[in-house]
Amino acid sequence: MKCPGQDTQYWDQNAIFETKCPECGHLMEFFKDDATRRCGGCSQKIVNPKMDFGCAAYCKFAEQCLGTLPEEFVGLQEDLLKDRVAVKMKQYFGRDFKRIGHAGRVARYAEKIGKKEKADLAVVLCAAYLHDIGIKNAEEKYGSAEAKYQQIEGPPVARKILEDLGAKEALINEVCDIISRHHQPEDSETCNFNVLYDADMLANMQDCQGKEQIDSDTLVRKIDTIYLTDAGKELAGQTLIQHG
Repeated sequence: MKCPGQDTQYWDQNAIFETKCPECGHLMEFFKDDATRRCGGCSQKIVNPKMDFGCAAYCKFAEQCLGTLPEEFVGLQEDLLKDRVAVKMKQYFGRDFKRIGHAGRVARYAEKIGKKEKADLAVVLCAAYLHDIGIKNAEEKYGSAEAKYQQIEGPPVARKILEDLGAKEALINEVCDIISRHHQPEDSETCNFNVLYDADMLANMQDCQGKEQIDSDTLVRKIDTIYLTDAGKELAGQTLIQHG
């Protein structure tokens, strides 16, 4: 079925219109389904000023429907992707509110750390919401939620979720790679991996507060040793020490 917004049988007299190029003032003609057109006066690619990109921001068929999307809308697609991943994660875990809550906290910490570290937030936040997605299958198959089983079972589930949402292949591959070894950093890791690792570590250490009595000096040294990013160390200090 063709998208009604792009099907000409639903078009009216406003489907074709003229507008001035914002760069040079040359008169341009747009069809309502043109994502962009090149100005005949200055040759600049101009975004359709009347086009509603609402559905294009989340639809996995947007490029096939509209053609190549402008850069700003590609960014919007990725921004909305992490929200839709969060919804899928909650649906997958059902009434397991403990794991839903943990994933949410990891995502919040990852966003704070990622912004300061200039990470790719689309990758980081998708990985944050899905990093423990393998727990359910691990417990069913192996009777254990150990990290090694999570890391085996997590990537296939995450890949299916991301593919169904129309995520880019490069993003899917990176997210799955992070999930497959998110408890075991190697000597040289990507910024995105480091951000997710620190966010998960912070959420786990916060869960352990009260169970382990550690004095502030020891905790400071532990944070400095364990965390991989400066922003992660800073946030851990603020969360675990100042408010501990």
